[in-house]
Amino acid sequence: MNVTVIGAGYVGLVSGVCFADLGHHVMCVDVDATKVALLNSGGVPIYEPGLDALIARNRAAGRLKFSTSMAEGVAHAPLQFIAVGTPPDEDGAADLQYVLAAGRSIAQHMSEFTVIVNKSTVPVGTAGKVTAAVDEVLKQRGVAVDFAVVSNPEFLKEGAAIDDFMRPDRIVVGAAEGPLGDQAFEVMRKLYAPINRNHDRLMRMSIHSAELTKYAANAMLATRISFMNELANLADEVGADIEQVRLGIGSDSRIGYSFLYAGTGYGGSCFPKDVQALRRTAAEWGHPMRVLEAVEEANQHQFDVLVRKLRARLGDDLRGKTFAIWGLAFKPNTDDMRQAPSRHIIKELLSRGASVRAYDPVAKAEAQRSIALDFAGVPELLPRIVYVDTAADALQQADALLLVTEWKEFRGFDLQQVRQSLRQPLVFDGRNQYDPEAVAAAGLEYHGIGRGKPVGVDSASSAQ
Repeated sequence: MNVTVIGAGYVGLVSGVCFADLGHHVMCVDVDATKVALLNSGGVPIYEPGLDALIARNRAAGRLKFSTSMAEGVAHAPLQFIAVGTPPDEDGAADLQYVLAAGRSIAQHMSEFTVIVNKSTVPVGTAGKVTAAVDEVLKQRGVAVDFAVVSNPEFLKEGAAIDDFMRPDRIVVGAAEGPLGDQAFEVMRKLYAPINRNHDRLMRMSIHSAELTKYAANAMLATRISFMNELANLADEVGADIEQVRLGIGSDSRIGYSFLYAGTGYGGSCFPKDVQALRRTAAEWGHPMRVLEAVEEANQHQFDVLVRKLRARLGDDLRGKTFAIWGLAFKPNTDDMRQAPSRHIIKELLSRGASVRAYDPVAKAEAQRSIALDFAGVPELLPRIVYVDTAADALQQADALLLVTEWKEFRGFDLQQVRQSLRQPLVFDGRNQYDPEAVAAAGLEYHGIGRGKPVGVDSASSAQ
């Protein structure tokens, strides 16, 4: 099949490349000429494991092309995916201007029955707005062309997006009732046939249900994270170990282990934005979502958890102190810095007079750009953060290590080397990656999230 994907951002690029790898002929269209030129030259604008090899393979096979021309993109295929950004407005609602602009551009050029697929994460009712935008342009052109708008939300985890696409838990398609909706659904069934052979993962539902499903899924996962973070904070107070609690509740088949890890809060491009957008949608219908209000509040509070622990140990005045930060991206296997907890932590540390030595395996460039924006109003603080090229470099003459993102390379790092490099033997584990007793045995003082009292040398002493 011929497929056009409008938007070569994270969702659009991963989806387009994976469709090409399934044997379809795909054209990705983006208004960013620099990005398109990079992709056509063999470069990749985002970090996602395996994506560069997949792009190279499918470009070489002639199944994958990149363009800035909407006319070319619409002429390429009667199946048009909209995968553009839906950033939050000031009130938290999803900004649909790019989605609607893509719909109008498709309508400006289409001349045959076209299936328009909303792949972007959009609130309930967006398909109707896209339909109205397309109808308006067709009337202006004075042409009658049949089309159907369907909802096909993505469920891709950054860092594992290719595997999620190729081995999905479900493929949700929202299609209207009637002949055009039926025709559109069969087009989608044919599109996904290569990954739908062993058992039928395709779920047809109403368009409104499909639009709500995406937000509901992310809101549920965000709720689990915030709930565990709240439990972890309680565990610290009562002397429990949240890791033991996690195993105790995760073994219940009704609960399971996924998204039960305590940490420094959720970030990224999806959870914060989607929770806000779902709350906004609910408010528009006069139905406040009190659970999600608490989820957001708990997550904002959790961004401060490492700094609170650090201040309790070293005091509020951090002038003259240097801290090593391991991990800047909001999660491993990505360079995504959107709503990353590290940004909040660094801002707090620098504002309290501290210096930072920061390391991330892939997010260095994106971190420098994002954090520079965070300090646009106080650029004089930026010289106090140094971005280094190795985890070992970050430790040099630091007063404590803060582990913020759980990259695999940190798991087996020599704890004796950590002890020898730090000025003070302090480890603040924001992801509960380490065994507290192993850290203590290396001569370090361990502070985790919900692990009870600190363990290790001088754990109750004041700052040196």
